[in-house]
Amino acid sequence: MRPRRQISGRGASMNPTNRFERIEVVPEPVEDEAPDRPETVYLRDRSRSVITRNASPDIGFEASINPYRGCEHGCAYCYARPTHEYLGFSAGLDFESRVLVKEDAPELLRKELSSPGWKPKILSLSGVTDPYQPVERKLRITRRCVEVLAEFRNPLAVVTKNHLVTRDIDLLEELAKHGAVSVAVSLTTLDEDLRRRMEPRTSSPRRRLDAMRKLSEAGIPVGVMTAPIIPGLNDHELPALLSAAAEAGATFAACVPVRLPGAVAKVFGDWLSRHFPERREKVLSRIRSMRGGSLNDPRFGSRMRGEGPIAEHIAQLFHISRRRAGIPDRFPGLSVAAFRVPGDQPTLFD
Repeated sequence: MRPRRQISGRGASMNPTNRFERIEVVPEPVEDEAPDRPETVYLRDRSRSVITRNASPDIGFEASINPYRGCEHGCAYCYARPTHEYLGFSAGLDFESRVLVKEDAPELLRKELSSPGWKPKILSLSGVTDPYQPVERKLRITRRCVEVLAEFRNPLAVVTKNHLVTRDIDLLEELAKHGAVSVAVSLTTLDEDLRRRMEPRTSSPRRRLDAMRKLSEAGIPVGVMTAPIIPGLNDHELPALLSAAAEAGATFAACVPVRLPGAVAKVFGDWLSRHFPERREKVLSRIRSMRGGSLNDPRFGSRMRGEGPIAEHIAQLFHISRRRAGIPDRFPGLSVAAFRVPGDQPTLFD
């Protein structure tokens, strides 16, 4: 079977069947038919709360904020794609072209932080989809959330692939004064051609490194997330990724091997067929070797590290490269000590 044609600016070229749907409509293929070029549609999300809790023992936070559901970045490997199936969409093209927007997120966040039951804790921005995806430049929902967090001085951990995070340096600086912020920039490759294919609507590697540099110069703790590492595709870049990040000011680093839950396996397999057909079986075979013979291992503990010789090689290469780059083996500790509810009676310590 011939792979589907690439859709310009998209990571996926298909909409796998939603696992919750019982009926699937499969159109007849038309020879030489031009692929659809879906425009991104933004839909209003009516959620009544914005802080999401998790009890996962292998994730470094227990609460997160996601201003957007779905992500226009279109990363072919994104583990969050199956979350769109809960909304009645597909994990493929729908995930990156049907984005739900939480317009009321800043107001909901303010309400939740003002609640007497709120105990200040680190909030991750974001735990699922990128808070600085392209539409954020226009809607500024993430920025307004950060404004609320800066006002309350609630600690914040940001993860993003987008240079747009530098727009909010003024607010991040305020949190940094209280030891209440860190920013991790995701860097998966220094190869612009691979980035353009694999993460089509993200910032270039050069721009991500520039973001690290600007954040570091502003006194904001910044690190690098080399995630995901895909054996046979970008694993050989680990030393260069960490070296470049260190030169840009990164003071912490993390590495996570790729995992392909649910429909992501179909999306990524199709992506490999279109872009790297000669490597497809090699890459998938190596992923299976890390995931107990499957393309995903959801077990706590192993899902963030993988198992077997290839996973061990990636871990060793990461640790050696991190040490050589001079990046410390620790994450910044964020403080809740400065938390306040604006408008409360001031104390001697204010």
